[in-house]
Amino acid sequence: MLLPRHLPLRDLFVLLAVLAVAVTTFLAAARVAIGWLHRRFVTHSPAPRRFRWWRRTVVVLAVGGLVCMAYARFVEPYWLAVRRVTLASAKIPPSCRPIRIVHISDLHSDANPRLEEKLPEVVASLNPDVIAFTGDACNGPEGLPNFRRCMARLALIAPTYEVRGNWDGTSGLYTGTGVKELDGVGVCVEVASARLWLSGLPAYADDRIASALESKPADAYSVFLYHSPDGIFEFTKRGVDLVLSGHTHGGQVALPFYGAVITLSSFGKRFEGGFYQLGDTAFNVSRGIGMEGGRFVPRLRFLARPEITLIEVAPAK
Repeated sequence: MLLPRHLPLRDLFVLLAVLAVAVTTFLAAARVAIGWLHRRFVTHSPAPRRFRWWRRTVVVLAVGGLVCMAYARFVEPYWLAVRRVTLASAKIPPSCRPIRIVHISDLHSDANPRLEEKLPEVVASLNPDVIAFTGDACNGPEGLPNFRRCMARLALIAPTYEVRGNWDGTSGLYTGTGVKELDGVGVCVEVASARLWLSGLPAYADDRIASALESKPADAYSVFLYHSPDGIFEFTKRGVDLVLSGHTHGGQVALPFYGAVITLSSFGKRFEGGFYQLGDTAFNVSRGIGMEGGRFVPRLRFLARPEITLIEVAPAK
């Protein structure tokens, strides 16, 4: 897992607190289980009445934790959500139908596919005019074939554009897929009678935002792809209409009533996932599709379902 350049202390504190509670609960449950086994097979003595409710509570919490972990490993990562956002802009001609932009992010493909086979079918059912992918392709070289197949199928549905995330150092990620990379150069796309201007930058290219926006036309609806939320206020100052980001995974693991435990963003929970309106700039932060993790940190999703976002931009009334 790659950490951001500035990890908020609050995120670190919450993460350590959650881990401490989980470890303490499972250790206490193990102690209760060992005591029960010792009485059952060694001393043949009844359980003491003292702290009975404490022992039962610890066991219930531990069992509940195991159930949640099984759900987070085997259910939620495969449970795709479609989130819909509707916007209005005076830059869309009054006679034009709504422009449909599908935003996806953070596939983190592995050797064994999860949603890569299903994703193009769901995207096709949304009839997009443009598809935007905001980076983080694979967890390793073994996931590259799955990722490429998925992206090639997406590019057949609609013009597909991407920017690189902080995991995307591998060369040739998009070779033969038909996906177009945005790296500081804008492109104009005609959709119905509307004109879209799309541009983007790879992760951690904050110092290039100003130059990337120099060619932004005033009359076109502007869409900028940037992997993480960290550069958002640079875009709002320069009048971008719609910014698309990912990176946070919605926390990947979230808590009821609290939300993301950790976002790996310098903004912490401020832009943990979802849609935000910042002045004249619409901002969508995708929870993404895949998962980070590895040998010592299991790949889990809990209360942060993988998602696709359909953004419809209609004429202003």
